[in-house]
Amino acid sequence: MILYGSVLALIFIVIVARLLILKYNPQAVLLFSGLFMLIIALLLGFKMPILVKPTGSSFLNIFEYIKVAFSETNAQVGLLIMAIGGFVAFIEKNGASDALVYLALKPLSLMKKYPYIIASLVIPIGQFLFICIPSAAGLSLLLMASVFPIMVNLGVSRLSAVSVITATTAFGVGPASVITARSVKIIDTSSVSHFFDSQIPLMVPLTITLMICFFFVNRYFDKKENSSATVPIEEKEIVLKVPLYYAILPILPLIILLVFSEMFSFFETPIHIDTTTVMIICVFIGLLMDLIRTRNLKMVFESLQIFFNGMGDIFKSVVTLIIAAEMFSKGLISLLFIDGLITSSQSIGLGGIGISIVMAVMIFFASVLMGSGNAAFFAFGPLVPKITNELGVSTTSMILPMEFSASMGRTVSPISGVLIASSNIAKVSPFDIAKRNAIPFGITFLVMIIIHFIL
Repeated sequence: MILYGSVLALIFIVIVARLLILKYNPQAVLLFSGLFMLIIALLLGFKMPILVKPTGSSFLNIFEYIKVAFSETNAQVGLLIMAIGGFVAFIEKNGASDALVYLALKPLSLMKKYPYIIASLVIPIGQFLFICIPSAAGLSLLLMASVFPIMVNLGVSRLSAVSVITATTAFGVGPASVITARSVKIIDTSSVSHFFDSQIPLMVPLTITLMICFFFVNRYFDKKENSSATVPIEEKEIVLKVPLYYAILPILPLIILLVFSEMFSFFETPIHIDTTTVMIICVFIGLLMDLIRTRNLKMVFESLQIFFNGMGDIFKSVVTLIIAAEMFSKGLISLLFIDGLITSSQSIGLGGIGISIVMAVMIFFASVLMGSGNAAFFAFGPLVPKITNELGVSTTSMILPMEFSASMGRTVSPISGVLIASSNIAKVSPFDIAKRNAIPFGITFLVMIIIHFIL
């Protein structure tokens, strides 16, 4: 049974990957593939996922799984992700994110004689911005409008410049990250403690590795291809719509989460506050800042709609993807894919570490194929608790490299939104960017495996 189910699951994985490469709607692909796997599992007599309140009909239970996925996701991680999306839309519209990027890029002007060092320094600066502004496409477009012309005018090739800009979105970490939001629900911990205890210790050496790799790889390819920019392009200063003190607004959620976290004891009576509540608080602080600055109550009230619209956009694009991926993972479980993975891994001598590495590799290549780190992680992340329970290994230990693999794989995918949007502005091929990114991220992936599992 395990063999037949695992083979069927692998066939579905290949079909799903193929359809996603052909740019079929990812929500529909994951949802229907999950439903078909559940139906096949039912017909073959496999054990179905448990329902708290079954309908009484095995066939109708399949649709009950969808309802449960909607209700549980919207009530938990879905609301958090929508709040994050609404806040990001709000700070982008009122100009706070522009102010933060403007200040963060100031240090680059001090090193105009060292173009490739500047290019490498964009990575940690951009990564910091990505923690505060967790929108890969939004941040990359901001950097393309601001730092890209500076690098090109300093002699960095278009490909080198756009490659480091896409690299700034390589690690989807931090309390405001969508992947983190999903991950902490799986491992049942707080986003702040996961960020500081698990993500940062791994992110720092990986960021340094990326900086070193891109310095040498970009310089080598530019000399080999003789592709350094010879025609300067117009530098575009970020147009600030608000005073610079607005730059505090994107960082404010992280500050509030830290102040009220269990890591510090600032208050005699502990105050417990989650990320969703913090995002709502920060939106109201932003509205108050706008009211004090503009004294236009009507405009401030209307700007609240930006937050709600952002929540709706995230529901359409991300939350529905989580729900569809949840059904896909239920289908894989029903066809005994996890049991087959564990059995085959153990038969060839792989323990918990070996299977963890296999899962990280699967996530990385799934992200490359799908062009979406979120889709890859949401599809395979829910499988982790079952694997770790079977093997008796730490859930955090397995899921952490999967988080990083999902984001890194996206930056090597020529069909990802970040590469496509950035390549259009830079007037280069997304496939050339993916080729340029492949070596640094391949090395960084290996370093991640060594640091996390061996050292």
